[in-house]
Amino acid sequence: MAFNDIDNLPIYWSDHEDISMKLYDRFGDEFNESKIYRIRFTDLMEWVLEIPNFADTRENCNEGHLEQIQTLWVYEWRDNQ
Repeated sequence: MAFNDIDNLPIYWSDHEDISMKLYDRFGDEFNESKIYRIRFTDLMEWVLEIPNFADTRENCNEGHLEQIQTLWVYEWRDNQ
């Protein structure tokens, strides 16, 4: 596998850090820390399902995954400020 193939690997609900990075790439500074924590989980789930190469199912989503994604998205946002 070539190094540039890393972006084409499948992403699953348990890949919290990868998902948070993809969300930051998509939304950038549109969402700050307080806005990220106010995102409805139904919206967050839909955005994750729209990520290219996301290979998991809606049924495998749970509150724990969404909380971890949300927290790591905040960390990603902080790292880029």
